[in-house]
Order: sequence, then structure tokens, then C-alpha cells
Amino acid sequence: MLNTVRNALKIEDIRKRLFFTFLMLIVIRFGSQLPTPGVDPNFIREFFDAQTTGAFNFLDAFTGGSFSQMSVFALNISPYITASIIMQLMTIAIPKLEEWQKEGEEGRKKIATITRYLTVALALIESSALVIGFGRGGLLTGGQLTFSNAAVAVATLTAGSAFLMWIGERITEKGVGNGISIVLTINIVSGIPGDLTRLYDQFITQSATLAGAIVAAVVILAIIIGIVVFVVILQGGERRIAVQYSQKIQGRKSFGGQSSHIPLKVNTAGVIPIIFASAMMSFPVVIADLIGAERAGGIGTHILNGMNQQNWFNFRSVSPWYTLGLLFYIVLTVFFAYFYTSITFNPMEIANNMKKNGGFVPGIRPGKPTVEYLQRILNYVIFMGACGLVFVQVVPFFFSGFFWAHVTFGGTSLIIIVGVIIETIKQIESKMLVRNYSGFLSNR
Repeated sequence: MLNTVRNALKIEDIRKRLFFTFLMLIVIRFGSQLPTPGVDPNFIREFFDAQTTGAFNFLDAFTGGSFSQMSVFALNISPYITASIIMQLMTIAIPKLEEWQKEGEEGRKKIATITRYLTVALALIESSALVIGFGRGGLLTGGQLTFSNAAVAVATLTAGSAFLMWIGERITEKGVGNGISIVLTINIVSGIPGDLTRLYDQFITQSATLAGAIVAAVVILAIIIGIVVFVVILQGGERRIAVQYSQKIQGRKSFGGQSSHIPLKVNTAGVIPIIFASAMMSFPVVIADLIGAERAGGIGTHILNGMNQQNWFNFRSVSPWYTLGLLFYIVLTVFFAYFYTSITFNPMEIANNMKKNGGFVPGIRPGKPTVEYLQRILNYVIFMGACGLVFVQVVPFFFSGFFWAHVTFGGTSLIIIVGVIIETIKQIESKMLVRNYSGFLSNR
């Protein structure tokens, strides 16, 4: 990776792209500290100090602390991510969108345009709900919810989300690529120094002896490095299905007869299953806190406490039975892994394309047997990937609950960071390769 960056800096075009990306990241972090007009920052800060569910901390980690400060980038790119997921699902359900997707570049531009409009609409809805919901409790300056001050706050938050979407697209076009993913990653990375500082103060500074402090530092580093290495393996792992193409003879020339493979990533759905599962677990808890639901007793209270991620493995403060909520979380993760992969990967379409091009899996007959074979392999790969996702996510839950090691980043954040870094490095390498080919052709 270091060699790739070092070689990239020697190329003027890529060096300019890296510099442009760096400038955009500075703009993002500056906007994350810029307060929203008419908003009382003390209110949201006190709210975060008072809430115990940790559900809002998940959102704050993804926004780089912008949400807890209620800055102009408080919504960040969450509306764009939601809009993109909705468009992916709609592409499967609406034939017109599916037709656009198959048209190539022009069709993708049409879908991207709709995604932008949908992003602005979602940002407007989310900002309105945010301002009205918190505004009744004193979010706005003066403690009064009026149309004028609410409109200013809603317009600012919506514009901030749209501006971040624009920055992400500019990074994709003029920077190193993966603009939206890089915006999300820089927000997550910005909170890591604070988390490491808290771990240092909690386990190393407060250690009674020097030997204890050294052991604590070694254990913390070993856990972090181990999880990162596991995530790298999980993100890079794939199951390759061999494909053989039959030889065709046209006139005196022969075509085909080559061997290839279909790569199936172990983590086929990426971080989507964890995000969906976390949202499903956090949504009832957040609603209960916002409406001020009483949680002093009853079966409903126990269910909400079981869905609260901060209660898992926290045997010293709450009932051990609340950790059973983790089982429901695991089931949701596995379910969404199968669900999301089923709508993004179609074995029948793959089998038909192979048959049209004269391809076949060695030992498997074309047609329905190939579809069944691909589906069987896909189910196995999805299950292994889901187990990997569950492991990466459960380890931080264990240390957070059992040792009270409260940090903002977890398995979800690490998967995003590692995945984006790997993809960005690949983007830089591909640009270097294209430039080398261009230089070779121009010399000839």
C-alpha cells in the first residue's frame, strides 16, 4: 500500500487528485464544526449526556460528531445512503429502472439524478422531524418553536446534506474516486483519536502498576490489530467458481475455449446487513426515548432493555437476560445478509448469460442444474460472510459491556474503513495503470 501511494505521488495527475481530495476532506471537517443558525448547542449536548441507549451514539459516529454538535453537517450523507439503498431496491421492483440500469452510462446517469432528488427530499423530511421533535424540548435558541427559526434550521441542515453529496460526487470525479465512501470514512476516522484517548485514560492511566499498564496496552493493541486483520481477510475473501467457454469456429478462425471464473465475495452484502440490523434494534429504543415512554417496569420495558446494545454483556449493572437481545440481532444480521444478496445477485441471470456465451461450469449441465449449483454455493458463501460480520460486530459489544470500554467505533466502522481503504487503493492503482498504457500508446 505504501509503495502504491509513493508511486502515485510521482505522477502529476494523481498527485493533483490526491491534493483535491485532501482539500475536500478539510472542508468536510470544517463544516462539521460549523454550528447551525438558531440552534442551542447546549441542549443537544445535555441530551447526549442524559441518554443511555447508545442509539444516537451510533448515528453520531457516522457523522463524525456533527450530530452531537448539531452542526450544518448534522445529517451528513445518511439521506444519500438511504436514497441509494431505496433506489437499489426499486430497481428490482420497477421494470423501467431496471431497463435504465441495463442501458449503460446514460441509464446510470438517469438513476443518479433521481437519487439526488430523493436525497434532498429525505434530508428535508429528516431535518424537519429533527427540528420539530427536538425543538419542542428547547433545541432552538430562545426555547420557542416558531416557523421562522425552524425554517432556517431545516434549510441549513438540508443544504448541508446536499452539499456533502456534491462534495462526494466531486471527489469521485476529480479526486481519487469512491467519493461518498470517503466522506463517510473520514467522519468515522475523526472519532478514533478520542476513542483511543478514552481507552488510554480508562485502562492504562488508571492501572495500579507499570506492568499492568503495559499488559493493558498490549491487550488493546492486539485486539484492535486482530480485528482489523480479520476484517481485511473478510473483505478480500472470495469463492471462485470455475467457468469453461466452449470453442467456436467461424471460417478459419476459432473463438472461445478459454477458462475463467465467477468471483463470489465472502462478504457479499458488505456492511448493509449490520446497518439494517442495528437500525431495526435501535428504532424502538429511540422512539421510546423521544416520546418519553416510561421504562420503569412491565414486559415492554424488558424488551426495550434487551434491544439496547449497551446492556449486552453488561452483567454488573443490568440483568444478564438482556444479553439475549443479541441473539435477535444475530438473526437479523443473517436474514438481511441473505435478503440483500438475493436482490443484488441473480443466479438465474448469471446462468443464462453463461449459456448465451457458450460458458458452463465443469461437471454441471447448463440451465436449471447450473442455477441450482450457483444458488447452493451462494447460500454457503452468504452464511460464512454473515458469520464473519457477526463476529466482527459482537467482539466490540463484549468488551464494551463486560469491561465498560465505551468507544464510538465498532465492527461496522472497521468494516467501512478497511473496505474503503482497499477500494481507494485499487482505484489509484487502476489510474496508474491507465496512465502507463496511455504513455505506452503515445510513445508508439
